[in-house]
Amino acid sequence: MSSFSVRFLAPPSCFNSRPKTWLCATPTVVPVASEVEASRLEPRVEERDGFWVLKEEHRGGINPQEKVKIEKDPMKLFMEGGIEELAKMSLEEIESSKHTKDDIDVRLKWLGLFHRRKHHYGRFMMRLKLPNGVTTSAQTRYLASVIRKYGKDGCADVTTRQNWQIRGVVLPDVPEILKGLEEFGLTSLQSGMDNVRNPVGNPLAGIDPDEIVDTRPYSNLLSQFITANSRGNPAMSNLPRKWNVCVVGSHDLFEHPHINDLAYMPANKDGRFGFNLLVGGFFSAKRCAEAIPLDAWVSADDVIPLCKAVLEAYRDLGFRGNRQKTRMMWLIDELGIEVFRSEVEKRMPGKHLERASQEDLVKKTWERRDYLGVHPQKQEGLSYVGIHIPVGRVQADEMDELARLADEYGSGELRLTVEQNIVIPNVENSKLETLLKEPLLKRFSPEPSLLMKTLVACTGNQFCGQAIIETKARALKVTEEVERQVAVTRPVRMHWTGCPNTCGQVQVADIGFMGCMTRDENGKATEGVDIFLGGRIGSDSHLAEVYKKGVPCKDLVPIVVDLLVKNFGAVQRNREEGED
Repeated sequence: MSSFSVRFLAPPSCFNSRPKTWLCATPTVVPVASEVEASRLEPRVEERDGFWVLKEEHRGGINPQEKVKIEKDPMKLFMEGGIEELAKMSLEEIESSKHTKDDIDVRLKWLGLFHRRKHHYGRFMMRLKLPNGVTTSAQTRYLASVIRKYGKDGCADVTTRQNWQIRGVVLPDVPEILKGLEEFGLTSLQSGMDNVRNPVGNPLAGIDPDEIVDTRPYSNLLSQFITANSRGNPAMSNLPRKWNVCVVGSHDLFEHPHINDLAYMPANKDGRFGFNLLVGGFFSAKRCAEAIPLDAWVSADDVIPLCKAVLEAYRDLGFRGNRQKTRMMWLIDELGIEVFRSEVEKRMPGKHLERASQEDLVKKTWERRDYLGVHPQKQEGLSYVGIHIPVGRVQADEMDELARLADEYGSGELRLTVEQNIVIPNVENSKLETLLKEPLLKRFSPEPSLLMKTLVACTGNQFCGQAIIETKARALKVTEEVERQVAVTRPVRMHWTGCPNTCGQVQVADIGFMGCMTRDENGKATEGVDIFLGGRIGSDSHLAEVYKKGVPCKDLVPIVVDLLVKNFGAVQRNREEGED
């Protein structure tokens, strides 16, 4: 067993002047093997004094972010105490030097800190690492205490990677916040920029009567490996671009494997439990692609060695020029899947990688379940309660109340989901009636309307400088107006994202809205959206396509109503009431 192995028991458009470079979802076609010159397979990075840097001969034509990393490795801000000194400086001092200005605008992202220069100058969003979306009441209270001190600037969001983001943070407070995170078993390390993002798993792990495997141990191990147990792992922090990973534990595919750079899909092989592997799924402003099979299977013991091998292949060989062509799928396209696979294989312990298994454990036909509401757990006498968090936004007092509910009715634990909702597990059935009467559940309802329950929205331009439009409040308003006009008989997943970076994941939505600037009927510039249609999740997952570009936001409601009636069986409410 390798030093990385851990043994598990097997489970039984907008302006016309805008560049016309947007590409829709690429077909799921496995890149064919290609002839690759041996020189192309020589690593482009090397280790120096414990940090990985781009070799001199490969520094021509690199992007600005790569230049910042070469000037000073961002991990030194954490590993060598640079954040302590930076936090003592005034913003005026920081801005007077390009070096420290790069620190707060680029390098601090390696510590999970994003400067909101455009809309909240001097304030930061802090993104955590929360593997599998599992958090405790104590952790939730601590995060609430952090944002409370920032008044109207302080709030938190549940993200589309089962994670917390907290807002309003100021730089002088960061060293103390980092100490608090460590005390409560949290970290924000390596959660932004060219790092591995939060490992996603089944939000019902360990409590789901129908689960395939408990994903929590794997997600925790991945996070511990990636951050070296929150001490910082420079071997995995100089990637060409961000990188997403998930471990699938449910037939429902709550984890959305097709949009991850690496997805572990449970499968048996010759009586052994392990995972088939998908690679290369990603979203970006210029291209979106679904993950493809690596034609490889690893045992449960080799989850970490495989992750390490894939990351090393990407780190060593990935392109570092145009940022729009630096995600891992571009490397797979260039090398072909067989050459990429061989590069992963030679980085595995024993230099061997088994071919994929034919014994997939995920059922191919499975009706995706709804985790909102009350559901029995596999543990007798216990239930979990899924509650709806409108577009993922919470305030400090609400976080304290969530923590109280978790303690009083459950086991002091909360589960975050990729749809920006929360699950309270381990509720004794005798306490359910009282829990459901709690005042907080009037706002965070276990039984929201069919259109609200799957509504997702990114941060939008309220806080994010890259967002073109406001998203969260608008998503709620448009949905409320649509619900007044039509009734639906099933959930319709509507996602909003403020810009083409698509943090709101519009490509997996039934109906997606991507922010842009457009012109109204009078030719006046106005906030608008590109509308996407037809995304699927679950066993028949595929990405949405553009339906209509450059729609002014003020004109959206009748268009959405029409889409719901024509494509999703919605009924006009006036007609419905007349028939009744």
